[in-house]
Amino acid sequence: EVQLQASGGGLVQTGGSLRLSCAASGLTFDDYAIAWFRQAPGKEREGVSCINNHDGRSYVADSMKGRFTISSDNAKNTVYLQMNSLKPEDTAVYHCAAGPVIPTALCPGKWDYWGQGTQVTVSS
Repeated sequence: EVQLQASGGGLVQTGGSLRLSCAASGLTFDDYAIAWFRQAPGKEREGVSCINNHDGRSYVADSMKGRFTISSDNAKNTVYLQMNSLKPEDTAVYHCAAGPVIPTALCPGKWDYWGQGTQVTVSS
């Protein structure tokens, strides 16, 4: 059974930092890309970042570049999202998802597995 366990959310002040973790089990980690999505109340789900565990390439959405960094520890089957300089608009539930890597793209367009969300709240 594939499981994705997201953790690390919390309440921080503007300008603070959090590190989210997504621990994967039940899949061949190197064959998958892991992505972070977020959804704020009343808003659509938004892609944040993804990493291709096969070749290490990563992507961060433009609005978060310079503040968010994604990394992967293949030995621990865990992906991290380091979030710095947090803003109130970063407040959302953050989910991680896994999809099989494809040769033609850094991040697949299809996500087979989803973890439960972790709440990030940034106070002003």
